Order: sequence, then structure tokens, then C-alpha cells
Amino acid sequence: MQQRILKFDPQLVPIEQAYLEAPAVRMDILHPQGLRDRFLQSKTWTPEVTDESRQSYEYSKGKGKRIAAVLIPIVQYENHLSVLFTQRADHLHSHAGQISFPGGRKEESDVDIKHTALREAQEEIGLPFSRVEHLGHLPDYLTITGYQVTPIVGLVSSTDGLVADANEVSDIFEVPLSFLMNPANHQIREHIAPEYTRRFYAMPYQSKFIWGATAGMLRNLYHFLSA
Repeated sequence: MQQRILKFDPQLVPIEQAYLEAPAVRMDILHPQGLRDRFLQSKTWTPEVTDESRQSYEYSKGKGKRIAAVLIPIVQYENHLSVLFTQRADHLHSHAGQISFPGGRKEESDVDIKHTALREAQEEIGLPFSRVEHLGHLPDYLTITGYQVTPIVGLVSSTDGLVADANEVSDIFEVPLSFLMNPANHQIREHIAPEYTRRFYAMPYQSKFIWGATAGMLRNLYHFLSA
């Protein structure tokens, strides 16, 4: 089966649902101790299976998954939390210009999958291991390019001195966690082509268009924190 990398501008894809009718995550959870407590709890919840994950399953048959990890960096401020994102460099071979979390493919030298996420964050944006408090992880997310990605969630104590590696990252920016954990800001868009149809999540914020796998992982963080 040939690889199907979707070639379209996601911002031009029609909106099927402009917002999703569900309660926002409670504010008592959206602070450092609330997050710590939630990751220590065992609650039943169901991760979403997106069109991307379904297509990844078909694409990866007989090929095996490529193991990777991302860090979902939640930055602590005195009165709020924000999520740090990167924008991938325009010259990259895959997912050029897209918004993502720091992360990449697991290397043999990595101690574990958490180490993969932390190493990639240090390489891409200069975030030291010592500034990240590991909270836990979300279920693996399958991408359309055949990666099995483990989202590692961590509290970041400071972003002072972060510098983007120009070979991989064109921008570093933040979005309030409360914005991302409110379904009123979640869109469903549907791209229809002759050979396939793909629905995906989008969470536009100011001039930044968060979509695809990054938005899918944020939806699972929403479900996890809402459980």
C-alpha cells in the first residue's frame, strides 16, 4: 500500500463543527497540584480513535510501527498554566511548517520512552531535563505517517533561555491550558477528496493553527483530565 500523506491546506478545510458541546476541564484541576493529583488517580476514560489513527493502522500493516515520543510541556506561571508548542521548520521533509510538541523517534541510546521525549525537547528547544517534572503519559497515538507516539506530560518550571534549533524548529510559542481544555475551542473539520475522506480536530489560537496529531493528543488530555 502506498503512503498517503495528505496534501491540502488544513486551514482551508471546511468546519463540520465549530465547537463541541461539552464542559471545560474544572479550574481546580488546571493548576500544578491539580495535575499532579490527577495523574496519581486511576479513572476509567476512553481515548479517541481519530481518522488519522485508523489510516495509520492500514498504512503500517506488515511494516511495523516506528516508535516515537513527544513532550507535552505545561509551563507554570504564578496565576495560570500554558502549553508550549513548536512550529516545525519549513524545509523539513515531513510535516513542514506544522505545529507540534517537541519530540521525535526513539533512539537505541534512550533509557526509556520518557528519555526520548526529554532528549528531543533539549535538542529542539534547549529545555534542560532538570526543568521538567514528569507527571505521566497519555495513551500512544498513531500518526498517518506510521509512528506510534507516546505523549509524555510534564510541568516546566521555567522557559528562560530557550532557543529553537533552526534545523528543526522555526518558532516556539505558548497557549493557555484553559483555552485548550475547553471544547468550545475545539473544531472538527472534514477534508473530502475523490480517493479518501479525513476528519480531524483543529484548535486555532490567534495566528496559530493547531490541528492533526497535536490536536488529537490534546483531545485525549482533555478526556483524561475530565474523567
